[in-house]
Amino acid sequence: MAEVDITAPILGTTRAAAPSQSPATPAEAPARPRGRPRGRFRAALVTLRPRQWVKNTLVIAAAGAAGALGHDDVPVRVGLAFVAFCMLASGIYAINDVRDADEDRFHPRKRFRPVAAGELEPSAATALGIGLIAAGLVLCAAVRPLLALVGAGYVLITLSYTLVWRHLLLLDLIAIAGGFVLRAVAGGVAAPVELSRWFLLVVTAAAVFVAAGKRYAELRRTDAAALAGGASARGRRRVLEGYTERRLRLILVASAALAVVAYLVWALELPAVHGIPWRPLTIIPFAACLARYGMLIGAGGGEAPEDLVLRDPPLLLAGAIWLVLFALGVHAVG
Repeated sequence: MAEVDITAPILGTTRAAAPSQSPATPAEAPARPRGRPRGRFRAALVTLRPRQWVKNTLVIAAAGAAGALGHDDVPVRVGLAFVAFCMLASGIYAINDVRDADEDRFHPRKRFRPVAAGELEPSAATALGIGLIAAGLVLCAAVRPLLALVGAGYVLITLSYTLVWRHLLLLDLIAIAGGFVLRAVAGGVAAPVELSRWFLLVVTAAAVFVAAGKRYAELRRTDAAALAGGASARGRRRVLEGYTERRLRLILVASAALAVVAYLVWALELPAVHGIPWRPLTIIPFAACLARYGMLIGAGGGEAPEDLVLRDPPLLLAGAIWLVLFALGVHAVG
């Protein structure tokens, strides 16, 4: 009897489904990407991955969730914290690109990163990364000394993820979630405001959901490449050997369910204003965002979360509706 997977209808996929992304085909070290080479400045800019700064909006969202953005100089402090975490993140990206250059050259998308493509020297990328991390920590300290401690914790967990945690089953997902939680904590420290434990649980569960979706997409791509006879062992994360599609689907469903329940409890912490429960209403677009993201994962996306968030119109629409309702709730409460 064939095995029935209860998670397949939720993610819109089956074990036999083929990913929409094109598999990597070279069996040996691929040639350097062709095309017009990027200049040194543009290569350095690409290495910073500005599209991924969208993840750091969580620094702003944390203070916004507490309704503190309209008070005193909170917007300035939170804005500086956002800039600081963008610098920290970009510095870590630059260092990671140096460390992962050999592996990235076997990846269909990452091989175009400047260091892997030979457009930016490893020494220059390393110096850029160290400089940005140092500057980001100094900026954190200028906002609040405690924020510098949070920033240092973020650097520590993300760098240790690259060196250790990303190779360990399940701990890789927890480490990724830890980075998002520290972003939220940074927003609360910069404001400063106390963040709800339920809000932090929402962030943790949603981060695990996104991280599991990334692993799911990587596993499907490398499995498809292996079946095609063109995958290289160097192009596959070691941790993927311990994952299966079914196991990752269970993690996706469990983390999404936890995120929705925690969000509902958090939203119900505040009473309705003028008879309108603005915060509880935001659960609808929030759940819609998770459901849509799950559908995109089932269709083969998820390996580059920032692309899904910024390029999918239904996801952007659900996010915009959530933002409007949430802003109305904050304004009404304030």
